[in-house]
Amino acid sequence: LEEAQRLEAESNGAVTLVRTLDELRDCLARQVLAVVLHLEGAEAIDAGLRRLEGLYAQGLRSVGLTWSRPNAFGWGVPFKFPATPDIGPGLTAAGKSLVRACNDLGVVVDLAHLNARGFWDAARISRAPLVVSHSAAHALAPRSRNLTDDQLAAVAESQGVVGITFAVSDLAPDGRRDGDVPLETLVAHIEYLVARMGLDHVAFGSDLDGTTIPRAIGDAAGFPRLLAALAERGFDAAARRRLARENWLRVLGATWRS
Repeated sequence: LEEAQRLEAESNGAVTLVRTLDELRDCLARQVLAVVLHLEGAEAIDAGLRRLEGLYAQGLRSVGLTWSRPNAFGWGVPFKFPATPDIGPGLTAAGKSLVRACNDLGVVVDLAHLNARGFWDAARISRAPLVVSHSAAHALAPRSRNLTDDQLAAVAESQGVVGITFAVSDLAPDGRRDGDVPLETLVAHIEYLVARMGLDHVAFGSDLDGTTIPRAIGDAAGFPRLLAALAERGFDAAARRRLARENWLRVLGATWRS
């Protein structure tokens, strides 16, 4: 958190730490880099949740319950291929309390890296749209981190969103961590999720600095190549805007407080 605040202070207005949807929309209008504070794994929050409100006051607006390992809140899926996400028990009592507390504060609960039983516990408890920030279709690539069709249906039913990961090991049908995975493989996952869930519930999830991504994208500068590939597959400009930003804005607006 302190590093994000330092980055904002030293950016001369080029970076803004956003806490509300209005602030985020303002950054987009002014072409300012908007930073949303997120925890990938809730280890920084104590099991009694005493730190949560203090972190919220500092700008925290999104919490991933687990990374791919167990913690005080639940069980993350280990990286396995081929494998089901149905690995381990559900959320702990602290994890269920964290979901409810995040709902009350207006913090996104991110179900990426969470096992299947934890996912279903969160789906039953949460009053907010379900969010999986970076994952892909288990039907196309049977990795433990990817979402099954019934999980995709639950996210759509909640009016939530799945961010498509760019991690090649989650995209490739053979699970290989090969940067030469073609852009068409990523597009195939997007098309599959859109067909299963509807366009309103799919977005870009990336994970640009956390894994191997297709060399065809490379880094953030490669997004136009993905958008061009989607245009070639029949996604018009309005559909591409929804995938790139508008679906995220809708879900954040339904979750965050003003």
